Amino acid sequence: MKSGYVALIGRPNVGKSTLMNHILGQKISITSRKPQTTRHRILGIKTSENGQIIFMDTPGMHQDEKKALNRYLNRTADTTLLGVDLVIWLIDGLFWHEYDEHIFTKLQRAGLPVILALNKVDKVTEKKQILEFFSLSQNKFSFAEMLPISALKNNNLDTLQKLIYELLPEGDLIYPEDQITDRPERFLVAEIVREKLTRRLGDELPYALTVEIERYEEHESITKIYAVIWVERNSQKNIVIGKQGEMLKKVGTDARKDIEVLLDQKVYLQLWVKVKKSWSNNERSLNSLGFTE
Repeated sequence: MKSGYVALIGRPNVGKSTLMNHILGQKISITSRKPQTTRHRILGIKTSENGQIIFMDTPGMHQDEKKALNRYLNRTADTTLLGVDLVIWLIDGLFWHEYDEHIFTKLQRAGLPVILALNKVDKVTEKKQILEFFSLSQNKFSFAEMLPISALKNNNLDTLQKLIYELLPEGDLIYPEDQITDRPERFLVAEIVREKLTRRLGDELPYALTVEIERYEEHESITKIYAVIWVERNSQKNIVIGKQGEMLKKVGTDARKDIEVLLDQKVYLQLWVKVKKSWSNNERSLNSLGFTE
């Protein structure tokens, strides 16, 4: 039996959450086309006859640390490298960014085996380019393995899992075999609401909102959920609510459908929008909203 922790790292929006969800066969991390959709470290647990892979989905590593929220995201990504057995570094282009040198330094310091996973490979027309890029990459860092994949198209994910098991240490199961994440349902519900907001609002409110579950009532035939959407300004509140409340209704309908699938039960979902000025740049506000190490 092989068993251990695997950190998923990379720049924002390279497909870390999509990769974990597809391997697990269940949606644990929310996804969108917007960078920094993932804000917390989330465990996704895959148990098979070979053992147990515990994926750690992390916020994307980036240079911008102007706000307290950005600093929190970078700290969360950095501390994920502590105590893991293996790193999967996802990239989605045949080139290296300037900031990647910073990640190389962190990985050298950590001394962990690293699999380089070139994601979205279905978009590469010339396969020769992949081989050339891998040759260049091996000169920059001593990767344990390098593999082209497509998380969205499910290409090469079985091969990736075989490589992971080869590199993980021997050991018994760390979590019960039927457990798939370490996060409670309240957290997953709040994330579903935030995902629907991010997808509906597009570029209007990429980072200026968060979701907090105020009440969560489990009854025999229905679960009642009361959630607050926090924004930073009144103008943002108006955008989220929309004309005659239409946007908020659409977000609520989208979220309720996914939450009912998650809970396998009928759901009553009530959403409010409130203003907490500059919450994303205030350490105390971040702590009160659940952004803790």
